[in-house]
Amino acid sequence: MPSKNYWKVKEWFDLQVWNEDRVRNAVVKGWITKKEFKEITGKDY
Repeated sequence: MPSKNYWKVKEWFDLQVWNEDRVRNAVVKGWITKKEFKEITGKDY
């Protein structure tokens, strides 16, 4: 089951509203997991 904010973060990244740094910050804040970061960006956390 994805984190509570996974779909928001993914959509914002896909729409280029958020860049990779903002998605990385979402991990720091506990919005998404490191695994989800990789799923969204395609890069290792």
